[in-house]
Amino acid sequence: MPHRTHSPSLATTAADGPVGAIRSANSLTATATHATDPRPHVVIVGGGFAGLSAARALANAPVRITLLDRTNHHLFQPLLYQVATAVLNPSDISVPIRWLLRTQQNATVVMADVDRIDPHAKTVSLDSGTVLLSFDYLLLAAGARHAYFGHTEWEQHAPGLKSIEDALEMRRRFLLSFEAAERASAAGERDALLTFVIVGGGPTGVELAGMIPEITHHALTGEFRRIDPRKARVLLLEGGPRILPAFPEALSARAQRDLESLGVEVRTNCIVTHVDSDGVVAGGERIDAHTVFWGAGNQASPLARQLGAPTDRAGRVVVNPDLSVPGHPDIFCAGDIAATTTAAGTPVPAVAPAANQMGTLVGRNIARRVAGKDGESFRYLNKGDLATIGRHKAVAVIAGQQLHGLFAWLTWLFVHILYLVGVRNRVSVVVQWAYQYFTFQRGVRLITGTTVHRLLKASKAAHEKRRAA
Repeated sequence: MPHRTHSPSLATTAADGPVGAIRSANSLTATATHATDPRPHVVIVGGGFAGLSAARALANAPVRITLLDRTNHHLFQPLLYQVATAVLNPSDISVPIRWLLRTQQNATVVMADVDRIDPHAKTVSLDSGTVLLSFDYLLLAAGARHAYFGHTEWEQHAPGLKSIEDALEMRRRFLLSFEAAERASAAGERDALLTFVIVGGGPTGVELAGMIPEITHHALTGEFRRIDPRKARVLLLEGGPRILPAFPEALSARAQRDLESLGVEVRTNCIVTHVDSDGVVAGGERIDAHTVFWGAGNQASPLARQLGAPTDRAGRVVVNPDLSVPGHPDIFCAGDIAATTTAAGTPVPAVAPAANQMGTLVGRNIARRVAGKDGESFRYLNKGDLATIGRHKAVAVIAGQQLHGLFAWLTWLFVHILYLVGVRNRVSVVVQWAYQYFTFQRGVRLITGTTVHRLLKASKAAHEKRRAA
């Protein structure tokens, strides 16, 4: 969801003069015009892990940085699913970007949408062309969105999980289903409302699927009079032969057994061919469900295509060893928008540690370029893979060792606390987790937006349609 800025300080006219200058009668000119500041201008698109790491790596470099993001906050995406399942507040996993860079005097943060990148003119267009920003070096770290394999119409029925808005929409739909089921008059209608389908058996899908039974079996028990939340049905659909395909086969099998012990129906080799407001068609079978969550794939930001460089199937730019864009040595890509490989030739995964490492290297390489030195090649250091399934249930690969069960779960907790940005967030998350662990309750079960009446009306119509068929 775009977040456009309407600040008068960004109102400009068209570009004029040498590269690096924009015409304006406002404060942005001072940071974007070579005439007032001769230092090379580094533009970073995206305030996620890669963009923030690059900005910090350039803290002592003789450059001026403009970091652009459509939101004003840095988001810890690995814990988004806990916002979606009412464990954490959005503020627990997000920090204002301006606050993070408040002491870095060579960095300016601008909240804006990037519309167009001209790699030849070395300009970035913001907010429907109202601002034209020039650069000497560019880092594109705009991340990725969920992919629906050519079926964009599915997104309205099966939201993915990439932003705070996505997580809040998931939480709303999830909690609203129980409210509508409490008021439903027909058994078939209630069953569809209490059926939750998660598409995609990667870490996001597995973690969502494992969290829902804990809520239905504990947090909601005794709160409803006409329904039993414990009878909610949870299905995890994976198109491949096993869930968590990036993990060793033994851990994938362990994760599936753990999910099944929680009551989750895991279906592998089950390809989704249709999604609508009443359910999905998967593996040739119709599944009636009013709540469908999507975690089946990623597509890089469309900004990647504007660089005119080769891309992979997911739209990621196939970068040079130093993470620069082929044909454009002053433009770099990092994070989920960059396609690169490990020393063994396998793709670097789209995870936070990889994005941090890429961003740091890009920052160093830009500093080296400014100093007249050659750049360094990217070498991914795999610090491990982790996925949690539920209370005391997780799988992990750390330093080549395969872990599962309680120790893997404790490791998962520790690592995620360690990577959270900001002491306040760490303390808040620990408190929320402790409250949930000892009470089995969720502290942020708020429903906002659409009322239950609309969902109930749609559910009745779907049920009547099925009966007529």
